Amino acid sequence: MRFGWMGMAAASVALGMAVGARAQGMKPAVKNGMKPSADLTSVRGFNYTTSQDTSIGGRNHAALWLKYDAAQTDRDLGYAERLELNQARVFVAYSAWKQDPELFNRNLLTFLRACRAHGIGVMLGLIDQPRPVAGSTELPPELKPWLEDMVKLTAKEPALQFWDASNEPDGGRGGADARAGRLKVAMETAGLLHTVEAAAKTHTPVTIGCMRVQCMKETAAAVDVLSFHDYSPTRAAIQANIAEARAFAATVKKPLFNTEMSCVGRANPYDMALEEFMKGHMGWYLWELTITHEWGTVHGIFYPDGTVRDPTIVAAVLGFFRNRGPNTVLEDPDREGWVRRAVAGGQAWLAEPAPDWEAGLKQAEIEANILETAQLVAMRNPPTRTVELLRAGPADIAKLQELVRKQVAELTPYEDAPRMWPPAAAAPPAATPGK
Repeated sequence: MRFGWMGMAAASVALGMAVGARAQGMKPAVKNGMKPSADLTSVRGFNYTTSQDTSIGGRNHAALWLKYDAAQTDRDLGYAERLELNQARVFVAYSAWKQDPELFNRNLLTFLRACRAHGIGVMLGLIDQPRPVAGSTELPPELKPWLEDMVKLTAKEPALQFWDASNEPDGGRGGADARAGRLKVAMETAGLLHTVEAAAKTHTPVTIGCMRVQCMKETAAAVDVLSFHDYSPTRAAIQANIAEARAFAATVKKPLFNTEMSCVGRANPYDMALEEFMKGHMGWYLWELTITHEWGTVHGIFYPDGTVRDPTIVAAVLGFFRNRGPNTVLEDPDREGWVRRAVAGGQAWLAEPAPDWEAGLKQAEIEANILETAQLVAMRNPPTRTVELLRAGPADIAKLQELVRKQVAELTPYEDAPRMWPPAAAAPPAATPGK
């Protein structure tokens, strides 16, 4: 029996439990034999793969279960909980189960129970599974024992909320025939999951993680929940996909969410994607929670130590977005003369015949703080990071001079004309003749 996945207060009667409550440990709930809620807007999910501080390496879903690190995973789930994320999508690899079924099962249970402890539900996505022989779409016989073993293992684990039978079957190489074959295999795999689940009397909802909305439409008959991925480069494109997906979901009367989005390498920034999906009232799963070996250059929120790539991502996950409207108030970094003092101080330090290292670091830090807090420079490589790296290393006056000189040049355009601070009191009005 599945339970504990707490949906919105307005969710369907099948799953009516409050979002914020954690008494059952989870948020949404899918009960035995019941359809998933038509309202999955409360899903705030993330895809999870291994962090940079593991020895697993890039894109190794099998190694996640063979070299599982419970402490690191618990740490990462703690970051997710702090962001009020409530669902995790993670891939389970057939190759790992085949190599060591006992170890795979033990680590999978540990993961599910860790997620439950953090109030996070789980979607298990199949990967590395046995494929049909070339030219066929018939599922190989070794697939069923794996699914049966996982379903039996997880039958009493409330953290398991969904199965993803296939990741992006509409992607990959080949023409229309190859694509049609992959979609058929995905649908048959979903059907096999339903069969195995029914035999175990667990009835966990099944989805297919389509790359595009069109695939979602073509595979809808095989799933309980519709899902698609969206890495669109404009707001208009995201809005169009949401509208198309929602309209189709209404016709087939099935719940819907997005299971992958956000990529800084595809003109699909996290804050833009999150804002549009929140406006569109659709549940979502970010790719991905941590900055990882393989995709860390374009995806991920957290580093292993809990620092973040970009604070605007954290703000967006919590529903706060940059003001891009006509009422934006631009910063005046020299309102109290700090830019002028920083420029003058930098020039004076640079002019010294024997500049002091610590004084130069202090000067560079002041300049960097102004540049960052007033948003005067891009933050791909924050100025304060450069200062701290210099401070942590051996004294290098030449590099420090180069940095101070660069920052003085960046600050100079923002120098204001001198002004009195605090403002002088207004002069009394002149006497009116005859008064």
